[in-house]
Amino acid sequence: MNEWLSRLASLPQSWFETPVAAIALTLGAYFAGIQVFKLMRRPSWCPPMLIAALLIAAVIAVLPVGVEDYNRGAAWLMLLLGPATVALAVPLYQQLPQIRALWKPILLTLPLSATLAALYAVAIAALLGAPVEILASLAPKSVTSPIAMGLTRELGGSTALLMGALVITGVTAIFGVEWLCRLLRIRDPRLIGLALGINGHALGTVRAFEISSVAGAFASLGMSLTGTFTAVALPLVWHLFF
Repeated sequence: MNEWLSRLASLPQSWFETPVAAIALTLGAYFAGIQVFKLMRRPSWCPPMLIAALLIAAVIAVLPVGVEDYNRGAAWLMLLLGPATVALAVPLYQQLPQIRALWKPILLTLPLSATLAALYAVAIAALLGAPVEILASLAPKSVTSPIAMGLTRELGGSTALLMGALVITGVTAIFGVEWLCRLLRIRDPRLIGLALGINGHALGTVRAFEISSVAGAFASLGMSLTGTFTAVALPLVWHLFF
């Protein structure tokens, strides 16, 4: 009897010996998150990705499965992050005339925005006495995941902490940008999309595409340029102070 119970308890672990279970759990949680998001009448503060992340965390907490087991299988999905980011070049090309018309304000705005996005998180954490590892995990929080993970490893931070910061940043940026746009009566999809992409990375870009294709293209531009600028500037600045 005890042997049978031990085998039953080890079943979830055996499922995650191959990538199939982790991939199925990830996709299932995401599609469930979409349905819950629709049932909640599409609140900006609770995107499907956040719901999916909470569902996956709950499943891992209930089952006798370690985070390492899930990460090992889900690593196959992580390989798609790079191509998915590159694929955003298509909407950028479609909106190229409008982007060319606004290249000066974009170039003036982006370095300041990207710098502030990294600076305020690091400054608040440092004032609260956080160690360098946490500061290194928070610095790339406004950059898209493939670039942010590489930067965090280079700076000596924690990837797990970074992923949590990315989700919180994306959700907060969506809520904050939309609230400020309503408050300031900003209706230009180009401005809204650019702000969502710079501050909310992939989550903000997804939200921008829900607004319009123009907002989505400018969000893609903001996310891409923020990632490029941060990838070049952050390591240089970081090694000057740490």
